[in-house]
Amino acid sequence: MLPSKTAASFAALILLLSLTACAADGGADNASAGTGASAGLGADANAILAKYDLGAPASATDLIDQLQAQPLSERPDGLMASVRVDELLLAGAGEEVSLALPEDEFHLSIAPYLTDTHECFYHSLTTCVGELGNEDFHVTISDDASEKVLFDGDITTFENGFFDVALPTGLDITVLVDDGERSVELPLGTRAEDPTCVTTAQLS
Repeated sequence: MLPSKTAASFAALILLLSLTACAADGGADNASAGTGASAGLGADANAILAKYDLGAPASATDLIDQLQAQPLSERPDGLMASVRVDELLLAGAGEEVSLALPEDEFHLSIAPYLTDTHECFYHSLTTCVGELGNEDFHVTISDDASEKVLFDGDITTFENGFFDVALPTGLDITVLVDDGERSVELPLGTRAEDPTCVTTAQLS
């Protein structure tokens, strides 16, 4: 049994994750083998990841990539993983841990959609589900101030309906998503107050 202080802290984190990350079922209409973990993530992260058989990611960024690409049927039941601007929050099996992310990198997850979406602010790697999984898009991202193109290429969404990009922090950006027939342009940001999860990319 957890000490009362630890249990209260864990419960509070779970509540916070549930309020700020995606809904497990994909949300309302119209509104990303082996055992053990890398020692580089620390003993607390090792303890959580080992219980969910998540292998040995070398860094928090690698863990994000691993969970984002995981088939929906293989998502670890009971694990919460929330991507913040500067940290990845893990909670599961009665434990919680914060893993630092690179200070100069903003991890952005976007779920293009046609009709069905959900509200989200901090991307949940273990519960978020978008409408268009395994779909191809062309994505262009530019820095509004310098007009520099930060990304220009083809992307396929993960089974969870999201695609990911790693961008410099502290920018105002414009993201253009095109599926060849429909497109959407989004004014976004990569600052401390900006979302890591974008579910407002409705193609038209």
